[in-house]
Amino acid sequence: MAKGKVAKKKTPSASDKKQTVLKLVLSDTCAACKTPCARGLRYWAAMKKAGAVGKGVPCILTRTYT
Repeated sequence: MAKGKVAKKKTPSASDKKQTVLKLVLSDTCAACKTPCARGLRYWAAMKKAGAVGKGVPCILTRTYT
């Protein structure tokens, strides 16, 4: 009796997986957001203090996959 070939499952490599990309937004964008998130509100509150310097926060609402 001859055995049939067994198909091997292809395991996805690191380059085949989807990557999530989030845009960085500044505090003015967080202030005008229609659906504010906790991260954005925290960043916005920190930027309202005198002398605060910020480079933005990743916005979950701008998520795209590459």
